[in-house]
Amino acid sequence: MLDIKFLRENPDIVKENIKKKFEDAKLPLVDEVISLDIERREIQAEADNLRAEKNKISKEIGALMAQGKKEEAETVKKKVAEFSQRLKELEEKAPEVDEEIKKRMMIIPNIIDPSVPIGKDDSENVEVEKYGEPVVPDFEIPYHTEIMERFAGIDLDSARKVAGTGFYYLMGDIARLHSAMTAYARDFMIEKGFTYVIPPFMIRSAVVDGVMSFDEMDSMMYKIEGEDLYLIGTSEHSMIGRFIDSIVDENTLPLTLTSYSPCFRKEKGSHGLEERGVYRIHQFEKQEMIVVCKPEESMDWFNKLWSYTVELFRSLDVPVRTLECCSGDLADLKVKSLDVEAWSPRQKKYFEVGSCSNLGDAQARRLKIRVKDDDGNKYLAHTLNNTVVAPPRMLIAFLENNLNADGSVNIPVALRPYMGGKEKLVPTK
Repeated sequence: MLDIKFLRENPDIVKENIKKKFEDAKLPLVDEVISLDIERREIQAEADNLRAEKNKISKEIGALMAQGKKEEAETVKKKVAEFSQRLKELEEKAPEVDEEIKKRMMIIPNIIDPSVPIGKDDSENVEVEKYGEPVVPDFEIPYHTEIMERFAGIDLDSARKVAGTGFYYLMGDIARLHSAMTAYARDFMIEKGFTYVIPPFMIRSAVVDGVMSFDEMDSMMYKIEGEDLYLIGTSEHSMIGRFIDSIVDENTLPLTLTSYSPCFRKEKGSHGLEERGVYRIHQFEKQEMIVVCKPEESMDWFNKLWSYTVELFRSLDVPVRTLECCSGDLADLKVKSLDVEAWSPRQKKYFEVGSCSNLGDAQARRLKIRVKDDDGNKYLAHTLNNTVVAPPRMLIAFLENNLNADGSVNIPVALRPYMGGKEKLVPTK
């Protein structure tokens, strides 16, 4: 959410930013906010004047009564009563106008970084760099669930009976591989100096409003019936929510955290064959990176975060590339975002396995996360998040890139301690 003072003083910049995001339907919101802001300040000014005048003439009543001027005193009392009634009306009106301003401000997009490429949607995202040589072997790569089935490692049919589509049972070596990846990612980030956290897996609506846009919430979040609680779509939500309405000592920054959680997502819409199986699902697990830092440090951290994901995937022999998200592909709170995509030998293309985002002070403004420096000055923190690894998609990339012609799967050196020292998985079928 933008600073209303910034919008008030720079309406053309805000409108131009909306155009860059190809969200022209939101352009009228800027003028509406400006109009409401004028109304709100007029209400405040009138209320302040009434209070001052009311206090002034209230003092006259005692003096008039002491002088025996009861009729004049009664006249003044009536005036005080009129002022009180008008003040009541203004005090009732003010929060209504505030709410109308907030509703509009919450859906006006954040100002994107000047380096963000301009484009309408993800088809216009820009490749930045490739890491590792993408290889297409001279044998056929089966669909990822078929690979898993050779190890007796997945049961989709039973999951559909139990929970419906978008769920799965992982078993045996495939389940162990899934857990190994999460444990390896955890330790990888701890070695980078991040503090390991297991957060709440449900959050209140106040936190939801603070960490994401309305569109994201509608497409992602599961609401707990009868409770002011939502299942998290990523641990970023509860991790950033941890700092709601708090003042952070500047000397403790940056806060670098890595969190494990299950994630729950609606995943609305229909998807192609390659997005079935365990690619696009309602429940999965993830290791996440979170940073809370000074504004001037956020871009440096942005570049560190995505580089950690690249490093982790390369340590598991998975070729990846980085993709700069264009303006039209950025969620409204994001200043800048970069996706990490893994190579799929089966599809002969890259697919998304992680996303790094700098949200500037948008989440901090909504959640009132402030930093206090040594002089007592307060300012809003910047927040960032990035996927370390989401094992279901990592499983796809890992299995395809480490598959041998005989159906076995190589275990990279980095992962072997988490797989009981195994160097290779051998299929049972």
